[in-house]
Amino acid sequence: MSNSVVHNLLNRGLIRPVTFDHQTKLNSSSSSSCVPALSVHSDKIGRSKLYGKGLKKTGRTLITETGRPVSFVPRAVLAMDPASQATDKFNLDGNIDLLVEVTSATVREVNIQIAHTSDSLLLHWGAIRDNNEKWVLPSRSPDRTINYKNRALRTPFVKSGDNSYLKLEIDDRAIHAIEFLIFDESRNKWYKNNGQNFRINLPTERNVENNVSVPEDLVQIQAYLRWERKGKQMYNPEKEKEEYEAARMELHEEMMRGASVEDLRAKLLKKDNTNESPKSNDTSSSGRETQKKVSKQPERKKNYRTEKIQRKGRDLNKLIYKHVADFVEPKSNSSNEPRSLTTLEIYAKAKEEQETTPVFSKKTFKLEGSAILVLVTKLSGKTKIHLATDFKEPVTLHWALSQNGGEWLDPPSDILPPNSLPVRGAVDTKLTMTSADLPSPVQTFELEIEGDSYKGMPFVLNAGERWIKNNDSDFYVDFSKEEKHIQKDYGDGKGTAKNLLDKIADLESEAQKSFMHRFNIAADLVDDAKNAGQLGFAGILVWMRFMATRQLVWNKNYNVKPREISKAQDRLTDVLQDLYASSPEYRELLRMIMSTVGRGGEGDVGQRIRDEILVIQRKNDCKGGIMEEWHQKLHNNTSPDDVVICQALMDYVKSDFDMSVYWKTLNDNGITKERLLSYDRAIHSEPSFKREQKDGLLRDLGHYMRTLKAVHSGADLESAIQNCMGYQDDGEGFMVGVQINPVSGLPSGYPDLLRFVLEHVEEKNVEPLLEGLLEARQEIRPLLMKSHDRLKDLLFLDLALDSTVRTAIERGYEQLNDAGPEKIMYFISLVLENLALSSDDNEDLIYCLKGWQFALDMCKSKKDHWALYAKSVLDRSRLALASKAERYLEILQPSAEYLGSCLGVEQWAVTIFTEEIIRAGSAAALSSLVNRLDPVLRQTANLGSWQVISPVEVVGYVIVVDELLTVQNKTYDRPTIIVANRVRGEEEIPDGAVAVLTPDMPDVLSHVSVRARNGKICFATCFDSGIYSDLQGMDGKLLSLQPTSADVVYKEVNDSELSILSSDNIEDAPPSISLVKKQFAGRYAISSEEFTSDLVGAKSRNIGYLKGKVPSWVGIPTSVALPFGVFEKVISEKANQTVNEKLLVLKKTLDGGDQGALKEIRETLLGLVAPAELVEELKSTMKSSDMPWPGDEGEQRWEQAWEAIKKVWASKWNERAYFSTRKVKLDHDYLCMAVLVQEVINADYAFVIHTTNPSSGDSSEIYAEVVKGLGETLVGAYPGRSLSFICKKDNLDSPLVLGYPSKPIGLFIRRSIIFRSDSNGEDLEGYAGAGLYDSVPMDEEDKVVLDYTTDPLITDESFQKKILSDIARAGDAIEKLYGTAQDIEGVIRDGKLYVVQTRPQV
Repeated sequence: MSNSVVHNLLNRGLIRPVTFDHQTKLNSSSSSSCVPALSVHSDKIGRSKLYGKGLKKTGRTLITETGRPVSFVPRAVLAMDPASQATDKFNLDGNIDLLVEVTSATVREVNIQIAHTSDSLLLHWGAIRDNNEKWVLPSRSPDRTINYKNRALRTPFVKSGDNSYLKLEIDDRAIHAIEFLIFDESRNKWYKNNGQNFRINLPTERNVENNVSVPEDLVQIQAYLRWERKGKQMYNPEKEKEEYEAARMELHEEMMRGASVEDLRAKLLKKDNTNESPKSNDTSSSGRETQKKVSKQPERKKNYRTEKIQRKGRDLNKLIYKHVADFVEPKSNSSNEPRSLTTLEIYAKAKEEQETTPVFSKKTFKLEGSAILVLVTKLSGKTKIHLATDFKEPVTLHWALSQNGGEWLDPPSDILPPNSLPVRGAVDTKLTMTSADLPSPVQTFELEIEGDSYKGMPFVLNAGERWIKNNDSDFYVDFSKEEKHIQKDYGDGKGTAKNLLDKIADLESEAQKSFMHRFNIAADLVDDAKNAGQLGFAGILVWMRFMATRQLVWNKNYNVKPREISKAQDRLTDVLQDLYASSPEYRELLRMIMSTVGRGGEGDVGQRIRDEILVIQRKNDCKGGIMEEWHQKLHNNTSPDDVVICQALMDYVKSDFDMSVYWKTLNDNGITKERLLSYDRAIHSEPSFKREQKDGLLRDLGHYMRTLKAVHSGADLESAIQNCMGYQDDGEGFMVGVQINPVSGLPSGYPDLLRFVLEHVEEKNVEPLLEGLLEARQEIRPLLMKSHDRLKDLLFLDLALDSTVRTAIERGYEQLNDAGPEKIMYFISLVLENLALSSDDNEDLIYCLKGWQFALDMCKSKKDHWALYAKSVLDRSRLALASKAERYLEILQPSAEYLGSCLGVEQWAVTIFTEEIIRAGSAAALSSLVNRLDPVLRQTANLGSWQVISPVEVVGYVIVVDELLTVQNKTYDRPTIIVANRVRGEEEIPDGAVAVLTPDMPDVLSHVSVRARNGKICFATCFDSGIYSDLQGMDGKLLSLQPTSADVVYKEVNDSELSILSSDNIEDAPPSISLVKKQFAGRYAISSEEFTSDLVGAKSRNIGYLKGKVPSWVGIPTSVALPFGVFEKVISEKANQTVNEKLLVLKKTLDGGDQGALKEIRETLLGLVAPAELVEELKSTMKSSDMPWPGDEGEQRWEQAWEAIKKVWASKWNERAYFSTRKVKLDHDYLCMAVLVQEVINADYAFVIHTTNPSSGDSSEIYAEVVKGLGETLVGAYPGRSLSFICKKDNLDSPLVLGYPSKPIGLFIRRSIIFRSDSNGEDLEGYAGAGLYDSVPMDEEDKVVLDYTTDPLITDESFQKKILSDIARAGDAIEKLYGTAQDIEGVIRDGKLYVVQTRPQV
């Protein structure tokens, strides 16, 4: 084969073995149960004949197509003598004879005699009929025979002297063989025929001469047909030979039943033609062609290999998966209580506070029941080491210093602490007992070293006669490298399943004994995790990943058999498999947990790890050195490291014994010399093999790799495919055989699909591979969605396919260097499909995938706006990736930090935990592809590197922040350019800021955009990651920004330019702004005809003004209002006295600078009680205006309405509004809030219009933005962009789309009422107060994930043109009505346009 993976896998044979109904589990010769071993071949042509007592074996040589003779030894199944009697003789355990005699008569007799003293022998047997390898149970059987689980018969032998006898009578003429095993019940021991079943062929009605010849060309055709029946698998030479001889015996047996050569030829050639086998009138030619396919398997791939697969068309909506786990807080009331610090932590904290020098490094070594803390400080060439331990018994520190890692050097005598004694190249120091201000005593050691000549301190501890080491290695303190992330304290465990994590921490000392202990503990904790919900499984994942990444001890002073580890893995993965089927909301986490655990396997799979290494040593004469050391490690405690060691040995042998290759493989996979030495059974030696051992070692180590991966590498592609497709490894001597049956219910043609994957797995052109991998994932997806007895094997296969997609795409980056956008978009769609198949709650990802496919179709059709549309899909894909990353951080990182601190995991590993989880998935590859495509699309769509929202020339000092929200309330004392990674859209811009630059994508009409334009602040989105990185690198520098409508030119300047600009921009002070406090006018509710400036704000008045004046095709919703002063009247009522008193207290707290009082005020106001007069008056006003009254649907509906009204009033105290009024020095107490009440129109689309283009200031064109659903996603802080367009006022029928929508969420609502804020602080001249306060619907909106590929506004050009033109016409009409530029909000419902509010455009 062309690559190593295919070679290793296919040349071993992906067999689909026959499934035996009679199989039971076979563990070993000492097991209590047994599986009759697979026997797929009949007795060989090379036969032995027995005459009398003598046994004579004859060999046979097979000449393969390569011309290389292959000698093989026939099985001990003897041919029948031409006489009526045939006898087979076998040898058991080297000294026990088994004799089987077959007589030919009407009823055939099988007489079995065994020379054995036991009186408890059983024959475990069945029959073979009609060439079906499954056992059948004959109707006729000896006395005392029992039916064993409907799979086999069990018949006791009759004891006579030193021998045991048994006679079987077979009267079914269709039975042509029996198979059996012998079981010694008293010794619990099975006897097998070299690891196989004993098989005895029976004579048929028509005896055929023993030397009958089967023509070779027919054997070759039969072998070919067998190969086709078994799924066209790849066979190794031994399997090829076995299959060839099995084909011969099938034909031989048919001839023994009476078939002639001509009968066979007619039958085979007919089948051969049906299967499109090569055919020729010349039978020898046909035979040679067939032999070529059977005997030389690697060449056979040419006959079925294709360059690309034909992917099935699928409805992507059927892939949507909405099982999402709710964020469950732990049930225990104590779950968030801070964990008490241990004595050592208290000691460390006190030391850190005492030391005036900074902590250089801090490390805790966890031991069973105790710990060692080492704290290092360093300053001005002086190093201090503080060591403490909570051991109860007195301890002596045996230590030295080192200049190179690992060495032991005598310390200078002048630095030795008290109670020190130099001994043999080291020092013994008795630790000092300390108990001051500590819960319990600790033993301490302090050392001070001058200079930098020493790099570290090796040490061990001695307690009486016991030496205490670090997992059989020396402890080592490195004070040459500063620890960048000092290990943190535990924290309070907030946002975690704390009780579960505490339990894990308590059990870690037991878990680190061996993988068997860890996996069994994990299985025991799964119920606790399920009770804790999503955070529980997050905790298990964190723990298992710390284990998988070698942050935890794998084995500690405990000897465990590989089969015990394998069994524990099997138990854990069985539990996870069952949970995967029953708890779909946790599947993504369960997949990640399973990826950290090997597949396992009870019994023989694990046992072969022990056995097979001995066979390798014996067969290749390499019993000493590294092979013996590795053998001892494997026997003591096998681990995933053994997979790497095996690969390193193979690479070393392949490289003609280049030692650097051996170490490179180890080091690349995280195994150092120190790690090899740290094993309980250390590996000291390097490999040293002879050249003549090369072929045998490569063969046997390659076979051994499959055994190792079967246990340790569940998500390895080769191993996963084998486990699903089935394979067998024959026993040899004491080594048990293994048979894995194929997974049932696999889709038709699935083996061919997996073969295609393996054929292409290492090819440079990765596109066919990616298609094959994804098709394979799609094909088994239905099986993953339901219970299956082999579900975990399917899951490991899916994990392996998923992982291979990631590695393939990374390998394929090079071929995209010169690729056009169509190719990159296609690759993005493939990776996105892969991510969606691995994700819970994948609806957004699926719609992104549909968007890419739509963009590809547009590109292929050469649609004008294809790049513009593709850019919107790209932006949405980025948002989806960011959302996924944030979700992982929320779920996983708190558990990583808490558990990592509990377990003493190095801080760097904790810090990057979630980041590494994300990097390991498809999201990282998708992000890379999206970044590669972005500049291509921007160039094609003429978008440039910037979108300038507010084009103002400024000079200022750069400050880089993560979120604008975190600095919105700051005041900068010098002109500041804020470079912010995140801008949501609803933030305030801090005082002193002259510019905001961001890669984020707030809408042009968002609150922050309006604020920027109103405040003459430069505001722009940067699409070019290179430019943005450059800006981030200018943190603290003085820059000049010169924006145009589509670009921003920036350069570094000096302070003189700042002073020049400042003098040039001296303006008159802005006019003072003031509010007039409104009074209660004696009315709780008024109709739209009564709207005046004394009673309501501009929002209500403008709606009242529009009614009856706009064109008839523009709808205006019916409105009423709760006027100014109603809030103040309600809170002054006696029923609300308590609320009022609390409000006054909180306002004083707020005036004192406590901003937390804002939230308390809002919560307090929700306690207001509605006066009866308000309820009656509002009800009467709404009904007289033909609006529905909520109370008619029940008291609960009115309560919902009242709650919404209170939230509108309370929004006077939201953070954004409060700080905004403070900035312009408005008296917050004078701010009054009316409430505009309107019936909600359940919108198909919502829009905002600015009748003068806000970016360019061009009054001749209208700018508008449109979203699907309600307008809150446009004016609120919802991520993504809306559809934007411009339209010239003199050509309203020709709207021009500037950008397609990327907002993933739309809001929709049932028929309801909305209560809109309408304060006297909105739309003041010189102050944009609009949007600061809340509008609250009575009912909660439904959040719907949007599929733009089915939205006619995107897909139907005529529909799009009509809707956008209508919006532009409405804007133009309203502007003409008012005579000034307008900021208009409205909705579209069933093609009808409604305007819900308008105000002067700022």
